[in-house]
Amino acid sequence: MNKNNLPIYFSLAVILGIIIGVFFSGNNNSSLLSKKSVQEQKIKKLINFIEQEYVDNVNTEDLLDGAIEEMLGKLDPHSVYIPKENLQAVTENMQGNFIGIGVQFRMINDSITVVQTIKGGPSIKVGIKAGDRILIANNDTLYGKRIPNNAVPKYLKGKPETQVKLQIYRKTTDSLFTVNVTRDKVNIKSVELFYMMSGSLGYIKLDRFARNTYSEFKSALASLINNGMTDLVLDLRENGGGFIDIANQIIDEFLENKKLMVFTKNNKGTIEKYFATSTGSFEKGGLYVLIDENSASASEIVAGALQDNDKGTIIGRRSFGKGLVQVEMDLGDGSAVRLTTARYYTPTGRSIQKPYGKKAINDYYNDYENRIENGELLNRDSIKVIDSLKYKTPKGKIVYGGGGIIPDVFVAIDTTAYLSGFYFNSLNDFAFDYVDASRKKLEKWTLDNFIKNFDKENSVLKTYLKSIKDKAKPSLKTQKSIEKYLIASIANVLFGDLGFYKIIHQEDKMLQKVLELETKKE
Repeated sequence: MNKNNLPIYFSLAVILGIIIGVFFSGNNNSSLLSKKSVQEQKIKKLINFIEQEYVDNVNTEDLLDGAIEEMLGKLDPHSVYIPKENLQAVTENMQGNFIGIGVQFRMINDSITVVQTIKGGPSIKVGIKAGDRILIANNDTLYGKRIPNNAVPKYLKGKPETQVKLQIYRKTTDSLFTVNVTRDKVNIKSVELFYMMSGSLGYIKLDRFARNTYSEFKSALASLINNGMTDLVLDLRENGGGFIDIANQIIDEFLENKKLMVFTKNNKGTIEKYFATSTGSFEKGGLYVLIDENSASASEIVAGALQDNDKGTIIGRRSFGKGLVQVEMDLGDGSAVRLTTARYYTPTGRSIQKPYGKKAINDYYNDYENRIENGELLNRDSIKVIDSLKYKTPKGKIVYGGGGIIPDVFVAIDTTAYLSGFYFNSLNDFAFDYVDASRKKLEKWTLDNFIKNFDKENSVLKTYLKSIKDKAKPSLKTQKSIEKYLIASIANVLFGDLGFYKIIHQEDKMLQKVLELETKKE
């Protein structure tokens, strides 16, 4: 934002605020910016004045965008403006799919390299494999240019049923070939992975609450039940939320008929309640829900609904604290606004929205750092609660509102597992290069054999440490974390998410707590 234009931003923001205030007040039945609207005429005149009379040349479209952002910034942290150039990506993420060729890629040296093909996507159907280099898309040369990662999709995405002609180099066979890929819908995974941790304990990791999330979750749940699951670990760590109705569908799988799941209240005091139905497929099963400081919104709706109904055990650290409901509204020019229209409350009546007033806004955005400083990521007793926001569940368990979901069982953050950005990035690069250099040999490994026997002599770790010896000297404690992450990263390249997490989970503190609680039940 150009600071020289701030007075103009403020002026436009005031006018837009009046317009939206009139619209949402319910006192005016006319549509926003209708032809007869006085407010519409005001803003049109102001824009005309700026275009015709302002001393400097300005882009009025940019000014209007800036004014909208400035105005929304006066409301709450989650009411946001989505420019038209960003709307497609945001929509795709929320819908859980996009139109493209179905590959995960990264720029290696000067070539676009396929890291993984997406299951069920168009690329798999034409034989594209991990490690392939995409050299040319139609008539566009893509190698030798160091194209930024965010610029690559425009060459690969497109309209449904359109074709893109790709020239591919395959390193494993030293061959060059051409394929025609028909673009189609590609799913963005919501269920990052699921598997049986033991004979009766299943695990599902949910990454988001998009439109496709419930169908993926239902399929994973059914698969685990068929494999003998009686207890489930539902991992909502790092899950930033999504659609409230999708969250409710998932809650419904665990709660008995007519149990209150969540309710919302808007600015008119209208309350809308959501109840479970009789269709749940895991109402009698044992349940553990994992949350952390980045579990937000729909994740908190799920955790709060289950906690308030005394269903399962919530494990981890206090969740983010977002209890506001947003509705996306089209602004007519390809842009949109995501406006907070209600607050949601857990079944006991808790609002878990943390403070966001003008005086507390810095604390809101710096919440993670604040939690480190006050010690609550390491010690449950450091979590501040407000007695006036104390509630009781039907079985008498004490729960609190006012800022996130406090878990039933606290697990401190694992500081030994922390890796700096340097190690994280260099490990991922090293892992891909390692597999890429010996892909034929490494692809003979099975996942189970890999987990048990790969690199018992630590030769891969030693090679990695040699590669960074002039850049960083990790401590012995850090080396242990590096070793685990390195092997997991190699497994990720070879076997996907399942390979990565099965190795990482071996020393996962929250999952260790789950296993401890499971043992006590026996």
